[in-house]
Amino acid sequence: MSDEEKNFWIIVGSPENFAATREHNFTIQGMKTRQRKKAAQMKPGDKIVYYITGKKAFGGIATITSEAFEDSTIIWKSNNKKRDEEVYPHRVNIQPDVILDDDNFLDAEETALQTKYVQKWPAKNWTLAFQGNVHKIDAEDFETIRSAIEQHASVNA
Repeated sequence: MSDEEKNFWIIVGSPENFAATREHNFTIQGMKTRQRKKAAQMKPGDKIVYYITGKKAFGGIATITSEAFEDSTIIWKSNNKKRDEEVYPHRVNIQPDVILDDDNFLDAEETALQTKYVQKWPAKNWTLAFQGNVHKIDAEDFETIRSAIEQHASVNA
């Protein structure tokens, strides 16, 4: 599958939800109820970049290996007290490409500011680009982030 046929996604989540995905060996990723339409666009071969809230960091990259499906098994938790019942029901199977250790995430600011996606916001408010659970980015922005994550992983191996 060429990059023109792939979609590239940023999954935004808490350190706890990233850890929950890690506990499942990066074989499954869930999205919130309101992300149904985005989940339905995901397909095998698409790429996911993980952005970790609170840390303002990238945690890794995975490849989607299935079409979207629904499952209500509780794996992830919402930080929103009003949405404690959120089960992230829209899911895809994944496989890890490059996953960074929890104590070695890539600080996202420098890399994020190089992307067209983040440049839609004022530089001092760059984290606004990562509000919400799922974002679609273009191939060029994905390549910028992928390259930085892979370089960070190899330097810190």
